[in-house]
Amino acid sequence: MERIQTESEGPASVPRQNGELVFEAPWEGRAFGMAVALSDQQVYEWDEFRSLLIDEIAEVDGRGAESTYYQRWLVALERMLLARGVLTTPELEKRTAESAAGERDDDDHDHGDQ
Repeated sequence: MERIQTESEGPASVPRQNGELVFEAPWEGRAFGMAVALSDQQVYEWDEFRSLLIDEIAEVDGRGAESTYYQRWLVALERMLLARGVLTTPELEKRTAESAAGERDDDDHDHGDQ
């Protein structure tokens, strides 16, 4: 299995402090982990996601808009999942609304019959 390289330099480099990944909020770590896991599951190639992230960062920088690294990461991930047909736009909008309303907490996931 290909090892994902997250220690690159440039606009897509993952924020680090003393060599450790840095997340400002729990959702950032979840978005990071989800992107890595989906690549590991071969939903997409890591380099394809990385390229999409670089494009997203450049587009936002080009507009002079303010955003965080992981906001751009999440947009790139959403775009990738939509392009791959993993999610539809209505599903993404529903999940986004649920999350914004606090309805998608970590402790409140439906994991089916267990």
